[in-house]
Amino acid sequence: MSELIKKKPYEKRDDILFLQELNNLTEYHLKGCKDFFRIWANWKHVDNIYDIPFLHVGIFKYLTLKTQHSELTHKRTVSSSSTSGVPSKIILDERSSKLQSLSTTKTLMDFLGEKKKPLLVIDSVRSLRSRSGLSARMAAAMSLRPLANDIQFLLDDPDDYESIKWDLLEENIDLYDEFIVYGFSWILWLAWVKNKFPTTIQKILRNKKIYFVHSGGWKKLESIKVSHEHFNTSLLDNLHSDSKVIDFYGLVEQIGIIYPLCECGARHVPVWADVIVRDSYTLKPLENGEIGQLQLLNCITFGAPYYSVLTEDLGRILTGSCSVGRSGKRFELIGRVPKAEIRGCANV
Repeated sequence: MSELIKKKPYEKRDDILFLQELNNLTEYHLKGCKDFFRIWANWKHVDNIYDIPFLHVGIFKYLTLKTQHSELTHKRTVSSSSTSGVPSKIILDERSSKLQSLSTTKTLMDFLGEKKKPLLVIDSVRSLRSRSGLSARMAAAMSLRPLANDIQFLLDDPDDYESIKWDLLEENIDLYDEFIVYGFSWILWLAWVKNKFPTTIQKILRNKKIYFVHSGGWKKLESIKVSHEHFNTSLLDNLHSDSKVIDFYGLVEQIGIIYPLCECGARHVPVWADVIVRDSYTLKPLENGEIGQLQLLNCITFGAPYYSVLTEDLGRILTGSCSVGRSGKRFELIGRVPKAEIRGCANV
């Protein structure tokens, strides 16, 4: 197990230990994955994080990469949602899955607190039963399971945001004073804000404490002119003043590593991960707030070499300190590389 995953997500990191773990992890994948070795055959241990090997996010659409060692047991495949083109496919292994679950839980606990709460998922339980593997959409929902003392799926039809099971919703919100609601961003908007809630449910919801957790789907919301501010205020209308909206960024190609939007307007990097910004043309690392492509790294991925991924997302590293006291690197997510494929709602 990584020594860093044992720590709190946002504290001062031992950068020497992190680089050591990345060097060892790279060697592990080179020995266990032939395709990865073909790409980085001449690699040697490095003294700088910028020289850790990476794969472009697009390669996972065309190669099903797998690292094989005797202690690894591979199981389900997670597929990204893709509004165009070919979905990415990531093979899960038991060792990494435990660490990835721990990563997500620790990160979200920092925003949601340690007390378990009922979880209402804006999706259908049928989405769990796909023979083709687990979708990134459902994987994101289930990452909240360790924080829940009960889980209910509110949609009867996973493709119909109007198919809310009103009786089930009313029953649950009447039982509890606070709970978590999870959905992909555009589904949450259509199902919770734009849907016509029965009057009885509207009355019960008044002054309830809800933690809305969402990810993905901003392309669809931008197309109908929904801003982040309007999105948040609409969700929180008439609720308890301590209710929150937590927007997190993550990729299926970096499963388990998420970057919630902090109260100070930044995305924080947990101590077992890192973010590098690179020039799109030269791939040179950029600093001093320059905008470039985001490279995402972590030290908890063993079953396949998706621990270091060059994305098609643009961002910049933020300087200064966090106004709410979180330590570590912070970054701003800005958009997509021009002409990059539009990602599915699982990813952006």
